[in-house]
Amino acid sequence: MATPEDLESIARQEKLSTVKLHASQYIVALVLFILGAGLWRLQILGANSYRVLAEQNRIRKVPVLAPRGRIFDREGRIIVDNYPSVSCYLLREQQKSLDADLPLISAGLHIPIEQIQATIRHYQYAPKYQPIPLKQDITPDEQAFIEAHRSELPELETLEEQRRLYPRDGFMAHLIGYVGEVSENDLNQSRFAFYAPGDVVGKSGIEEAYDEILRGTDGSRDVIVNSHGKELGVMGQELATPGKDIRLTIDLDVQMAAEKALEGKTGAIVAMDPHTGEILAMASRPTFDPNEFAVRLSSAYWQTIRDNPDHPMMNKAIQAQLAPGSTFKIIMTLAGLQEGVAQNMHVNCAGGGTFYGHFFACDRHHGAVDIHNAIPYSCDTFYYTLAEKLGIDTIAKYGSEVGIGEKTGIDLPDEAEGVMPSERWKLKTLHDKWYAGETISVGIGQGALEVTPLQLARALGGIASGGHLVRPHVVFPDELTPDELSAIRSTYLGSGDKTIPLTPANWQIITDDMAAVTGPTGTAASAHLDGIDFAGKTGTAQIMSHDALARTNKGHNTEPNAWFVGMAPRRNPDIVVAVLWEHGVWGQYSARLAAQVIDAYVNKQRARAGNVMKLASNTPAATDDTPAGTGASVPYTPQPADDRKATTSPGGGR
Repeated sequence: MATPEDLESIARQEKLSTVKLHASQYIVALVLFILGAGLWRLQILGANSYRVLAEQNRIRKVPVLAPRGRIFDREGRIIVDNYPSVSCYLLREQQKSLDADLPLISAGLHIPIEQIQATIRHYQYAPKYQPIPLKQDITPDEQAFIEAHRSELPELETLEEQRRLYPRDGFMAHLIGYVGEVSENDLNQSRFAFYAPGDVVGKSGIEEAYDEILRGTDGSRDVIVNSHGKELGVMGQELATPGKDIRLTIDLDVQMAAEKALEGKTGAIVAMDPHTGEILAMASRPTFDPNEFAVRLSSAYWQTIRDNPDHPMMNKAIQAQLAPGSTFKIIMTLAGLQEGVAQNMHVNCAGGGTFYGHFFACDRHHGAVDIHNAIPYSCDTFYYTLAEKLGIDTIAKYGSEVGIGEKTGIDLPDEAEGVMPSERWKLKTLHDKWYAGETISVGIGQGALEVTPLQLARALGGIASGGHLVRPHVVFPDELTPDELSAIRSTYLGSGDKTIPLTPANWQIITDDMAAVTGPTGTAASAHLDGIDFAGKTGTAQIMSHDALARTNKGHNTEPNAWFVGMAPRRNPDIVVAVLWEHGVWGQYSARLAAQVIDAYVNKQRARAGNVMKLASNTPAATDDTPAGTGASVPYTPQPADDRKATTSPGGGR
């Protein structure tokens, strides 16, 4: 017979079973509710979004890259073009592991597995929908490999694009620049805010300065693909907008003369129209091949460039900052005449002079020297004396007025500003006072003074133009919209256009003295050009002191730099040419290089004028208004430019 305790235990068990049953029922009901809610969310609320995702699984957006704008010279001759190319991209939308496919991809595309893995790591943070550029400019055999393995390698896709085709042998390389893939450092800069990894951008020169104009706008194609990634059709497309073509101020004929003159040398040549600031030629040596950068730069080529002590990647026309030597004497003469000091100054050159207790040597015993033969003789003793009379701050005033120590504002990246020393400059930069003896060295273009070839061309061209200096540029301003021109000028700041005081009498003295430099007794007599009013100034700049030179083996790299700045004609010139020949020994040698460029320019203008004159003589309405001085039998005088107004300067017209 059951006891009360047994009955109570049985009752508790029955009650517990009932609780378990109800709990189980609630749990089942909750699970069913969650499942039902999930199905409702998937099928009702998420229907549209999942429909879009499903659509994306069968529709692939393929980018259509915009071709970059082409680059032409001033006469419409093409310099930089594009060529059709096919590149291989890696798609990461495929839901499969790539590791197993790497050996096959490596063999078919001739890429080391390690390089593929490095490329994937490089783009690991990029959006998954963005294809990875795996290999550019693939061969027909590699294209056939991809097509033959569509089913096995659906992650590989080919894309047609236009690639840059640059002139061969580094012709105009520094001016043009090159393009390359945007780097991680680039993407951290504000100007690359709208770029993505893998985008191709201008890296230097014109390509960089005018990248936004040349670049264009990419388009896309929506293609239908099957589960293996095979393209079945096109749903729609957004056309790419090609980049804008630009026309440079460069004259290819003058450019070729400059490149030929520099062949086998280290240095730079820049030719400019001083009336307008148009750059007619710009060459730098040694050079590099931008075509090597247009696809994928090899480590071997980059090592060759990087290890070259003459810096092939440097555009020496705007970046080489070196002492100008005696070319600076033109600026010294400007200062001396405008200050009223040099007109009546007479010096007896006995091979040098003592200033502030130190003897400063001259290369010759010139005897009696005044302002009229100081430039043709390039007498250091005369300019030592003039520097002592003027003082460093007066010299710096005139140097700064013609743009020394300041960027010119040319529309090219990474222009150097040089150094125009002064008492204030030394105190600010070196935290030391200026010593009077330092002024003597600056007077002949040595010491702390540093210039670029372009600065010298602009400065001396401006002085020869009666004090009117212009902003150099390599793209015609009328090729740009007002907004584009404003953006360029605000990006590349500099001294711009300006006019400095220069009396007619002083202007005539300076220009006549520069014309005498290429005369029989001048330092550039060997560069004289018959029938051409060719003026200029030589410069031989030491790269180390005499004491330091005595402690070396006096090899090639210790030889002085050879400078020359020349122009034609002597007053209101149509062309000014600056030449830097590193370790070229004497300025007269650089003068011969400038003469080649001047000769090419003048002969082209004469030939063009001759054709115009012949045409006019065969036309019934011909007049006698053709300017004189354009024939080959007379000295070269300013050529009438097409719509260009004559520049007025002290002493009369051009």
